[in-house]
Amino acid sequence: MKKSLLFLCLLAVQLISAQQQHPFQEEVNTIVKRYDSIWTPDLPTVVFTGSSSIRLWKELPELFPQYQVVNSGFGGSMTADLSHFSQDLISRYQPKKVIIYEGDNDLNDNIKPKIIRRQMQQLIASIQKEHDSVQVLLIAAKPSPSRWHLKNRFKRLNRKFKRLCKRDTQLTYVNIWDPMIREDSQVRADIFLEDGLHMTDEGYQIWYDVLKNHLH
Repeated sequence: MKKSLLFLCLLAVQLISAQQQHPFQEEVNTIVKRYDSIWTPDLPTVVFTGSSSIRLWKELPELFPQYQVVNSGFGGSMTADLSHFSQDLISRYQPKKVIIYEGDNDLNDNIKPKIIRRQMQQLIASIQKEHDSVQVLLIAAKPSPSRWHLKNRFKRLNRKFKRLCKRDTQLTYVNIWDPMIREDSQVRADIFLEDGLHMTDEGYQIWYDVLKNHLH
């Protein structure tokens, strides 16, 4: 009887633990396992992280061969998710530079720009606390056809990101918004896949053209 009761208690604890597991935990575990087998502390590291726009950018190591590139992007993530996993996805790789893309999914989830900015500020502060000389590049929330109805919120968030970066010489605002907009102030639909959210190679070329000036 006592053994049966103990078994049931252990089973209940396991079930509660499984229910409480962060929804991105398995994906993060996969990323950590991959880079733990190839990352070396002897080489200067740049971490690209954030949501699916980073995760899907497969050419990063070839584009920036002067660095050891870690792509720890995880699709569907928001700023709070990246903060939760910042130790595993950023700090463990002792980066010289960190390039962050978050805010896109946050806005789509109806989180206010001021809250996203505050969460981003806290995330950056935690990174700087562990790596006091790290350079953080904050990519603007991109315009996209599928979320164009939220463009004013995106613009507000980007203004907040820009102001945040002006306060600290170790922060850089990466303006990819303007080159993704046509002369008539509409988003360039031709640089997006059919879902109207994720980019084609041409869209990533725009990002690279802007970013390369900040990654010498």
